[in-house]
Amino acid sequence: MERKEFLKRGFSALGFAAIIPVISCSNDTVDPVESTTDTTGSTSGTTSGTCTLTASETEGPFPTKTPANLVSNDIRSDRQGTKLTVKITIQNKNNSCEGLAGALVDIWHCDAAGNYSEYGGTGMQSTNYTSVHFLRGRQTTDANGLVTFTSIYPGWYSGRAVHIHVHVYNASGKSLLVTQIAFPEEISKVVFAQGVYASHGQADTTNARDNVFGDGVSTEMSTVTGSVSAGYELTHAIVVSA
Repeated sequence: MERKEFLKRGFSALGFAAIIPVISCSNDTVDPVESTTDTTGSTSGTTSGTCTLTASETEGPFPTKTPANLVSNDIRSDRQGTKLTVKITIQNKNNSCEGLAGALVDIWHCDAAGNYSEYGGTGMQSTNYTSVHFLRGRQTTDANGLVTFTSIYPGWYSGRAVHIHVHVYNASGKSLLVTQIAFPEEISKVVFAQGVYASHGQADTTNARDNVFGDGVSTEMSTVTGSVSAGYELTHAIVVSA
């Protein structure tokens, strides 16, 4: 089955806040215990006081299999592309949006050609990258709730807008939120017109037409600054209930 068709079928139930991952992470040494859902039962964020809970999204179809083994700040490995510094702040909705210290933050995304590590050799992804772990990493938030990763600007694959996956746990390993980060389309267009991205062309799906982001990106849109030559910096706040 082609990946685009899979996504159309598999993500049709995204009206629910919590989605069962397509592929189990049971090999992870810190397994999800409980997923955070909002009070509306939808993927839109909810507001409590001064804080808006970040939307919950699907973890699949390419979640990191053993994130506890991938503690790293620089997750580029051998992947080529425009440098991207990722700065994510985890905020606690139950504590007036103060930064959440000691949280575990896993991120993963595709490379410039739209491929994920740890998967492949199937109809969903023909290139076999099952034995490598590029563009996946885990960090622990500092006293201000901040984690920083060095990566490359994500590419795209058919049926999905540009995105980064994020899974947040508390210090004890309890799953607080699975979500995704969206990108400003005008910047993606500039990136995809050059370098290793150019042969893959422009993304075929906008945020508005995306199966995940189509219901809105108010809590998932990142701020991206910089340039192709100097690299880009992404900053984003994720609000959880902890």
